[in-house]
Amino acid sequence: MGSSFKILLYSTGETEARRASRAAFDRIAALDAVLSDYDPESELSRLSAAAGGPPVAVGPDLFDVLEKSRYWYDKTGGWLDPTIAPVGRLWRRARRDRKLPDAEKLEEALALVGMDKLVLDPKARTVRLTRPGMKLDVGGTAKGYAAQAAIDVLRARGVDRALVAGAGDIVVSGPPPDAEGWTIGVATLEPSKTEPEIYLSLKDAAVSTSGDAERFVAIDGRRYSHIINPRTGRAIEDRASVTVVAPDGEAADVLETAAYMLGPEKGLELIDSIPGAAGVFTRETPEGIRRYESSRFKDVPRALPRPAP
Repeated sequence: MGSSFKILLYSTGETEARRASRAAFDRIAALDAVLSDYDPESELSRLSAAAGGPPVAVGPDLFDVLEKSRYWYDKTGGWLDPTIAPVGRLWRRARRDRKLPDAEKLEEALALVGMDKLVLDPKARTVRLTRPGMKLDVGGTAKGYAAQAAIDVLRARGVDRALVAGAGDIVVSGPPPDAEGWTIGVATLEPSKTEPEIYLSLKDAAVSTSGDAERFVAIDGRRYSHIINPRTGRAIEDRASVTVVAPDGEAADVLETAAYMLGPEKGLELIDSIPGAAGVFTRETPEGIRRYESSRFKDVPRALPRPAP
């Protein structure tokens, strides 16, 4: 899925810990083989290659992710759209070449975007992409989904104090033995240069962060994020960072991406509409850096920063 994953866990037995962590990493690897759009041989890529043809039978994980993507597409008003891949690939090339996508090619790619062109049949467990050239990108849910799946594997094997992190997507179960929760720093607009100002204490929860701090391109004096507006086909230009706490990894992953696209007012409104979710939106404005919080963010337990090892 284009990211490295880390697992931290506490266990009374080394053998049990190694077996459990191996099983969790195996689950992540299996999901990567299904969901990665970086791998041309993944199940997702093979489905994309069949676009314009008849329905394709898919495995349970891919179908589950696409069903959830449809749910979140509706819940976010269309801002989370897995059919955005043709446009996303043009912007990946733009970041590499430092040159804006050709307007005509961008328009052609945008014509392939839309959940109305993706047909799911739950009974047959098939998927049909109705237009030739369509491609799928489930990056808005995949890492959070995989981190949650790994935590579930660890729990099933008796490890109930663990953290799984895939880039900016983190899922935790029970806390470390000496703490009330896992200490998680909320990323600033420049996480490589400045320390977090807020530290959270989390257990049995997920937290995800999205922004333009690490994946962006500057072209002709303008800064473009890696996140694409599915309505316009343009990369988001907002200099911002969004951190969301939610009951599970998938929800946290979705909400931080959608909120970043929507902006602080509508983004935090979306977060408030999801039970158990809370978030903070940090944004650069002409007046300086401003922070906006959802109604429940004040209730998320805080922690003091842990000393460096």
